[in-house]
Formats: sequence, C-alpha cells, structure tokens
Amino acid sequence: MKNVLIAVILCLSLAARSQQPSYAESVAATAMKLWKDSFLLEGDKTAKWRYDQGVILKGMEGLWNVTGNGAWFRYIQNSLDFYIQEDGSIKGYKPDEYNIDHLNNGKMVLVLYEVTGKEKYKKAADLLRNQLRTHPRTSEGGFWHKKIYTGQMWLDGLYMGAPFYAAYARLFHEDSAFPDITRQFVLMEQKARDPKTGLLYHGWDETRTQQWADPKTGRSPNVWGRAMGWYGMALVDALDYYPTLNPGRDSLIRILNRLAEAVLKVQDPSSGVWYDILDKPKEKGNYREASASSMFVYTLAKAVRKGYLSPRYLAAARKGYAGLLKQFIKTNNGQTDLYGTVSVSGLGGKPYRDGSFAYYVGEPVVVNDPKGMGAFINAAVEMERLRTRDAGKGSLVLLDRYYNNEWKKDATGMPVRFHYTWEDRANSGFAMLGDLFDRFGFVTDHLDTAPDDNALKNANVYIIVDPDTDKETEKPNMIQAGEASAVARWVQRGGTLVLMGNDAGNANLESLNVLASRFGIHFNEDRYNLVEGTHWEQGAVPVKKPNPVFTTAEKLYVKELSTLQLSSPALAVLTKETKTIIAIAPYGKGAVFAIGDPWIYNEYLDGRRLPLDFDNYKGAEDLVRWIAQQVKRK
Repeated sequence: MKNVLIAVILCLSLAARSQQPSYAESVAATAMKLWKDSFLLEGDKTAKWRYDQGVILKGMEGLWNVTGNGAWFRYIQNSLDFYIQEDGSIKGYKPDEYNIDHLNNGKMVLVLYEVTGKEKYKKAADLLRNQLRTHPRTSEGGFWHKKIYTGQMWLDGLYMGAPFYAAYARLFHEDSAFPDITRQFVLMEQKARDPKTGLLYHGWDETRTQQWADPKTGRSPNVWGRAMGWYGMALVDALDYYPTLNPGRDSLIRILNRLAEAVLKVQDPSSGVWYDILDKPKEKGNYREASASSMFVYTLAKAVRKGYLSPRYLAAARKGYAGLLKQFIKTNNGQTDLYGTVSVSGLGGKPYRDGSFAYYVGEPVVVNDPKGMGAFINAAVEMERLRTRDAGKGSLVLLDRYYNNEWKKDATGMPVRFHYTWEDRANSGFAMLGDLFDRFGFVTDHLDTAPDDNALKNANVYIIVDPDTDKETEKPNMIQAGEASAVARWVQRGGTLVLMGNDAGNANLESLNVLASRFGIHFNEDRYNLVEGTHWEQGAVPVKKPNPVFTTAEKLYVKELSTLQLSSPALAVLTKETKTIIAIAPYGKGAVFAIGDPWIYNEYLDGRRLPLDFDNYKGAEDLVRWIAQQVKRK
C-alpha cells in the first residue's frame, strides 16, 4: 500500500510541475504498482536476485537525478533492501553459479553506498566484485556468460557486468581493472561483429561445440536486436566511470561509433523503431520490437549528450522515440503500459534455445516485460532531458576547489575530496546540482587553482562555495586582492559569478568579502534562520512574486545562514523579516548571485530529507535557468 501511495504522489507532483507529459515517470509508476515490495515476477515462489530489476532501478535513478523526487530513491532502496542483509549477504544470490547477469544490480548497490554510506551496501558490492575475481574466462580473457555455458560470451553479458565493474573500479581506485574492462568490449566486438554490416551477433562460442555456433566463426546465427541494445547500453554506461585519460576510453568510443553507424542503417524508416531480428527485417514473422528500440534510443541519445557521438545521431533517437510512443505506449485504467516486448530469450540451456530466427520470433510477446520497461524508462529519461538542453548550450561551469578544499579518507584509506563537489553523492555534495546543470545543457568542471585571467578565460559560470576556515583545512587559501580583481574583470566581460557563503564560524567570510565587496555585497558575520532539530518551518524562506530569479519556487529551505548587507549595484532578491537572504548584482556585461548558505547541496535538493512543501529543487532549477539567461545575454 505504501508504494502505491508513492506512485499516486508522483503522478500528482508530475501534473503540478509540468504540462508536458513524462512518459518516463508514468511507466516507472506502473512498475512501482506491479512490484510493490520486492521483484517477484508472476509465478515466482521465492525471491530471486534478478538482472531485470536492475534495469528498472537504473531508470529510476535517472528519474531521481532529473526530478529531485526522493520517492524514486526510496523505491530503489526499499527494493534492494528486500535482498541485502545487514551483514552484506544477498538473498537469492548464488556466487558459485558464476552468472554474470547477477552483477547488474551491483550498479545500484554502489549508488546506495555512495549516497547513504551504509556499510552493508559496500559489503554487498564487494561480494559481487569478488565473483569477477574467479569468474571463468575464455582463453583470451573474456568472461563467460555463465559457468554452465562453457567458453561463451554474449553481448548482454557486457551490460550485466561491465558498468558495475567500471563503477566499482572508479569508486575504490582499482585503476588496473580498466584494461580488463576494455578487453571485454574489444573481444566481444572482434568475435561477434559482421564486417559487412557492422552488426553484432548475439553470442560467440570459443569451443564451437554449441549447436547454435557457426563452426568457422563460433557466432550465433542471428543479429538479435535486444542483444545489440544491451551492448550499446553497456558502452555508454561503462564510459561514465572511465578516467578521462585512460586509453580504453577512446577504444570504447570508437566501438560505440561503429555500432551507432550500423544501428542507423537498420532503423525502420517508416516507424522509426527497430525489428526483433535486425538483419532480416522483411522475413516473415519478424516484428518491430519495443525493448531493443528503447535501448537504441537510450544509447544514441546518451552518447550524443556525453559527446561520444556526433549530434547528427540525435535525429535517429528522436525518430525512434516518437515511434516508441506511437506504437508501444498505451494507457489502461490510469496505468501506462508498455506493449510489444518479448519474454526471456537467450542461447543454449534447458529447454534448449538454439538462437534460430524461428526461436527468437516465436517467443511470446508480453505487456510490461520488466526488461523492456526498464529500457524504456532509461530511454524516456534521456529524451525528456532534451527539453532543457538548449538553455546552456555547452556553456562551461567551473566549481572552485581552491578556496573550498576539503578532504577525507574513503573506505580504502585513500584521501578524496568531499563537501560541495560534483563527485560527492552523499548529503554533503553537489552531485544533484551538477546533474541539473547537465540537464540544462551546461558542461561542469572544477578549478583547483586560484582564479586568474587565464584560468577563467573559457568559463561562462564560476561558483565559489563556503571558503575554508582553519578548522576545515590545515592551510586554507584566502582570496587575495589580485584574484578578486581577476574575477571582477571576468564578470565585467560577461561572466556569471555565484557566491555561496555559510553562517559565521563555518566559512571564511572575511576572505569571501574581499571578492563580494567588488559588487556591493557583504556577507555578515551572523547566523540567521536557526532550526531546532526537524522543526523545518523555522528554516522556511517564502518567495515573494514577481521574482527576477525564482519564477516557480514558492518556499525555500535555507537554515543557519549569513545575511547580506548591500550597496550599489547589488539588489535584494529574497528577504525575510528585515534580513536580506539572496542578492544579485549586474556588473558590466555579467552578473553576480549571492546567498549566505550552500543551500542546494544534496541533502536539501534530492528529496530524501525535506518535507514536500519545500521547493529547493524548483529553486535550483530557477537559479540554473536564470544563469542560462545571463550567459545568453552575453
């Protein structure tokens, strides 16, 4: 009953937020109704640790990132907590089966660990990572799909294992793992790719003993759309975690470009979607298929957003998505259903699955197959991101890591940055804000040195948050007059500066005022809007309309802040009682935004903590939209 209520709340919040329909949220809400407490499919008698659950939950993570609605995160956590015990063991998971499908949920386990810091999630992730240490491999180092499938690599195995492997390697500093991850993609392409069409066959058998394996090549006999879709999704998801300078990154991007070109050639020109068997579109019995089409839309759209593919591929993604909505999405008694996905398909096993054309097209077509639903949610999230992509148009946002330079040791004992950084997904970070900037088309980066003319020359936006005190950093960097002058020159030329202080004693406001004073702004050494425990209303700041920045937000939560004292050219944007909370200042061709608190870090942006009547996520959207307007004005 609880999760049904969450679904209703989601639908209501969607209607209130936008007149544009979100098919991602609608299909995800249907999934929440179908699988309320765990991921038990029809006919299951016991809980199973299933890969298709991870596909749906990955889509819900995307929804959480782009909406700030904590109900999506809570569903992810509740779903996996059904399986993950306090000691890190996983109900229904059998490591000795060496089934690479079982690793897919690991991506979401790592998300739970990064966000909550709970040790049980790290232990569960360690358990899954350990499977790979002894997982059977081909003679060239490729992971078998499953222990009982001797010498076989399948395209879908890359999706199941590689993104988790890469995410774990990045989080726990296993840089030596990336050549191995790259090897999996390279081997799969070498063994499965048809050099004439560029399409990839579903599987490859090193032993040549399987009935489905071609005796010369070892390949399966058909190009199955969903299998290629898994491989494409694996590429764009694994690339999220690759170090920028790792040579494997370029290898994966080249593979992705070859795959995308082949996929475009077999897109159905009339419907925009893709067939179940890609290399035999006109053969009797073949049909247009929803899950593969969703996967290709997701792959193309995300790859363009990330800069891996040319923008020309976006037209194919748009056409494919329009086809999905027209052919496969239907509303039934208030529930949004996905039609036209097939049930479990594969190779070998008992009963035997021979990979023939007749086998694939003979599988029953079902409504709301979880794999297809998950793929669609992921695709819809990517396509709905496009609604705001033009706002920032590739403008560069630099986040200061020089004046705010805090470090801690992570679970491995390695020092890592935290506190108001793009990478930090815990309460203290700016990961949610970074994703919001991405959704509005900005590019985010950081600045680890003092700002000067050269460091700022390519930046459109520069953000300084909570300059360190000596309690936070052994040798805090103070803003010097020359640095303030460089920033002021940059703003005057058209830059947008965002200053976020903190309350007295928790930020070096004296240092920050060296810069802020150039624009008629002074951060007072005070502590206003104190909140006792969870008496949330004490931190409320109502938004008076009309407002030059906050056009949709009605009530913000900003607690324990430093108030502002203003002189020309600064203007108050938000006040409470007699206190100025937020100000803006036009300066030459640029502009400054200032507030006495880092009020949009994850804790107060991601919907997990604040009551629903606070609008911090809307406020952050308004701010990013205002920043985009300043950049365009330049």
